[in-house]
Amino acid sequence: MKIKLDQQGNLKFPAQFLQRRNLSAPLEFWLFEREGEPILLPRLPNLRKLYIEVTTGCNLQCRFCMRNIWDDPIALMTQDIFDAVAARLPYLPELEEVVFTSFGEPLTHPNILKMIETFTSRGLRVTLGSNGILLNPKIVSELMRLGVYRIMVSIDGAQAETFHDLRGANLQQIIANLEYLKELKKQHATRLPELGVEFVILKSNESELPALVRLASSLGAARLIVSNVLAYTEDMVDQTLYGYAPVDSVKGFGFPNLGSGWWLWSFMEMPRMHWGAERRCRFIHDRATVVGWDGGVSPCYALSHNYSYYTLDGVKKKVNRYVLGNVTQTPLDEILVSEEYMQYRSEVAVYHFPSCPDCDLRSTCDLRQINEGCWGLNPSCADCLWSQDIIRCP
Repeated sequence: MKIKLDQQGNLKFPAQFLQRRNLSAPLEFWLFEREGEPILLPRLPNLRKLYIEVTTGCNLQCRFCMRNIWDDPIALMTQDIFDAVAARLPYLPELEEVVFTSFGEPLTHPNILKMIETFTSRGLRVTLGSNGILLNPKIVSELMRLGVYRIMVSIDGAQAETFHDLRGANLQQIIANLEYLKELKKQHATRLPELGVEFVILKSNESELPALVRLASSLGAARLIVSNVLAYTEDMVDQTLYGYAPVDSVKGFGFPNLGSGWWLWSFMEMPRMHWGAERRCRFIHDRATVVGWDGGVSPCYALSHNYSYYTLDGVKKKVNRYVLGNVTQTPLDEILVSEEYMQYRSEVAVYHFPSCPDCDLRSTCDLRQINEGCWGLNPSCADCLWSQDIIRCP
């Protein structure tokens, strides 16, 4: 498609292009260059998915959790910060889904139900991520009343001993909570809230995956996500199943959703088990962003905290939190269309970063130890396991 620059320096876009992209004047653009080529991006707050971290605190101390090694405080999102997010909803016309989850337990926040209602009352789809301990009958009933679309529960073992070893919690308590959810949905003849199950696969629990599928099916799960572990400690490195070379994938299963009231068939969402050529950021392609407990806005989970982890080839990497603005200082929609954020999103969308695990200099490069690359924008996504689908999240 050809456009023409006139004598006055004006560009005129074809009407069919503007119509297809749903663009209308007046409209501002950011102009960038990538490898000498011009990039023109419309300044539109086209957010579709909003992750909100209402707390960094949790009622569990799971063995493989980032909270064991990070540098961030344990804190609750204040009402003022939450209100600053909610106040900009009219300026986010394409927002579809809000996800209350992160590395803390959302149900430990005293105002979580009111926060959820802020979005469900506006017709937005809300997902709640939880470890399941606090999903007692009262909370489950309230979540149903509020119209929550999905509850994602982390279950990393089908055997009580395995689950307790990894999470320090009682598996039967969680199963009882989810059975109540299943029965309550039957009583109300509804499939909502849908139940989703997350399973972090390790060498120590891999053999329990078939039993976990049966458990998820019996509980009426509509979704089952399997993710590899992001190794924050050396003992977790020993538990990883992924690596450089292609390996036999962990076998996935289809399973009947026995708690929906309809005859439905669900499928497991499996991770990749090795580093590959294709790299794709789900956060960017889903038009998502993360608002942290303190109002800081980050482009994804991987850059939302300060922590260290071990890369694919065992290098300890220090990740510094990447905050593009704070909702207490700048409106969320303005942060989303800022020059820095839009340029970063554009670079990640085409994955304009090196691939550190493939580099011949990887064993001697000091940049591997921090979140930077030898070319492209920083922070660098050159080692990101999320972009490989090795690590997955809802």
